[in-house]
Parts: sequence; C-alpha cells; structure tokens
Amino acid sequence: MHVLILGGDGYLGWPTAMYFSNRGYEVTVVDNYFRRNACLELDSGMLYSVPSLIERAKIWYERTGYEIKVVLGDLSNPELMRGLFDGRVEYSWSVSTGFTGVPSTVVHYAEQPSAPYSLIDYKRADFTVVNNLRVTNNLLWAVRDHARDTHIIKLGTMGEYGTPNIDIEEGWINIQHNGREGRFLFPRAAGSLYHTTKVMDTDLIWFAVRMWDLKVTDLMQGPVYGIETEESNIDKRLRTIFNYDEVFGTIVNRFVTQAVSDYPLTVYGKGGQTRGYLNIKDTLQCIHASERSPASTGELRIFNQIMETFSVNELAEITKRVGDLRGHNVEIKSIDNPRKEAEEHYYNPKYQGLKDIGVTPNYLTDEVMNGLFKIVESYKENIRTDVIFKGVKWG
Repeated sequence: MHVLILGGDGYLGWPTAMYFSNRGYEVTVVDNYFRRNACLELDSGMLYSVPSLIERAKIWYERTGYEIKVVLGDLSNPELMRGLFDGRVEYSWSVSTGFTGVPSTVVHYAEQPSAPYSLIDYKRADFTVVNNLRVTNNLLWAVRDHARDTHIIKLGTMGEYGTPNIDIEEGWINIQHNGREGRFLFPRAAGSLYHTTKVMDTDLIWFAVRMWDLKVTDLMQGPVYGIETEESNIDKRLRTIFNYDEVFGTIVNRFVTQAVSDYPLTVYGKGGQTRGYLNIKDTLQCIHASERSPASTGELRIFNQIMETFSVNELAEITKRVGDLRGHNVEIKSIDNPRKEAEEHYYNPKYQGLKDIGVTPNYLTDEVMNGLFKIVESYKENIRTDVIFKGVKWG
C-alpha cells in the first residue's frame, strides 16, 4: 500500500510518515518547508534543532532499512500535485528509482496550521487563504482526474464548529423543518481566519464527493500535545518539530515549556475556554484506523478527532500540579485575551466514531505530563522566554 503524505515535514506529518513506513507501507512525503521558514521569519521558539526532511529520511533509512521518498516543492502548484499521481514526480531523495505508483491513500496536512499566524496581518491572512484552499482544490482535481479509487484523509479541525450552545455531532446533523427532515453538515462558526479556511475546505470536499464520487475522511482534530512516538524513540534526531511560542506552539506543549522556564502560564481571560485534546500518538492511531477502514465511494465521512476535553484553567492546574511536584515553582497568570472568543460556554462534542474503528485513547494523565516535562527539561537551556508570547490580536 502506498501512502502519500502532504505536509510531511510538519509536527504531525513526519511522525505519520515514520508510523506508516514502520508498518510496511510505501511512503512518499511532500513539503515546501513553510513552517520552518515561518519560524525563522517570526523568530519563533523551537525546543531543539531538527534535521532537514532529506536528512531525516536518510537517518530513518539507516536506522530501519525502510525508505521514505521525499519531494520538496509547493503543492499550491497544480502541476506538482498532479505529477504525484500521473508519474511526472521528481523525487528530491529516494533509494529506489521510478514512480512508486498511484497512492492508495493521501493524508493531507499541507496547510498553514496556525490561527494566530492567519491574523498577524493582511499578508499572512492572504497566504493562509490562498495556500490552504488552493492545495485542497489541487488535490481534489488530481484525484478526480487520475485516482478516483484513492482515499483522501483530510485533517480538519474542531475549531470549524466554534462553541455552539448545542451538542456537537460528528460532522453531520439531522434537521426537521416544516414537517420535513434532511441531513446537513453541522453548522460551522470558525473562530479565526485559519479555522475559516478549514470550513471552506470541508465545503470544497463535500462538493467534490457529490460531483465525482470521491471517498474522503475529514478528521476534525483538536489541539495535539506530545513529542515521543514509537518511531522517534529509535533515534532522537527523528523527533518531530516542537514549537512553544504563541503562534505555532499548541497549548499543552506551551504550558509545559513555560513551567520549565519559570515563565507564568498565560491564561487568556477567564480561562473557561474548553476544547477537545489528544496525544500525538492518538493522531497516528486515528490516521491509521481511517486508512484501514476507508470511506466508501461517494462518501464524506467525518470524525471528531479528540479523546477528552479540558478548559484552559484545567490544563493550567494540571501543568502546575505536575510541575510543582518536579521542583518548578509554577505560576498561573490571567492576561487580557488577545483573541475574540467566548471565555465561558457550553461544550459537548461527540467523539465515538474513531473508537468504533479501533482507536484506543491515550489520556492526559500525570504520568504522561511527567514524560513531557522530562523531555522539555532536557532542553531547558534552549528555551527563549522572549519569544513565548507575541500578543497577536484578533481585533
């Protein structure tokens, strides 16, 4: 089975590549180094240096004997995207020669992934909208024209839904109106421009599924935390990118880094903002389970990809409890919320579908937090507290 991973250098993309390769899949990854370049441009915090994508693939091959083919290029270019399906692809690094063949599964991570980045200024906003929608559109047309049997696994976000005052179903909702009933995509109310592009992605995908009978799984993922995976433990150089700044760092990773560096935990406003979270190991499980049990032809299948919910205050208290026991004097500090969002709200999403197809959750226990603290502590000298909070404002 050939798995094509778009955005294969990122926080989730590279671990996904190793995960599938380690299980005997042919794997090709594509990336344009956007995230690395953006981190340099914004002077964002990275906990440790990461080898280039080609260097990573070489290390993986040396340590395991498995090949991950690398393509460096911009997927907003439709011809590059189409070349991945029609044989015109030029590999930047590979061991074997020749076209691997049409992928059985495409995992689509290749988007600008940050809500704060999308609202820094009009230039970043323009890039977010153009890049995210164009890459998705290019993928859909390439599959339409060259690989209609290919299963697309698209990474969406729980942020598409916002915080409605009703239970959040898994992507779809049945509505009765004037004596009739219909099934519709669950109403969306995105909380940033980045999240809005994800809503638009879902609409593009739903159009393509209806028109061309494609098969797509759209995973509405919550914020991810963690570093270690089974594959990264083979060699520390294989660890994924780890950001701890406001722009690219997810909240649990950021809080742990702040605790280790004696920087107060930045709780936005009242801290009642509640979201669904998952361990990076569960992201890999969810992608693999979706690949093994694909959507049907002409189906847009949607799962809510979270394992448990927490408020910001609850995450801060967990971080403080574990950090204090490890000898850190963790302070929690409420600051003016730079975002425009409800700070106290109802939040009850459904998330059973992925468990039904075989995912076994890893929960955010004190033991898991201790493990994350231990890794971050080992890189304490690399932490720059001056880049943690940049104050990107929504308004």
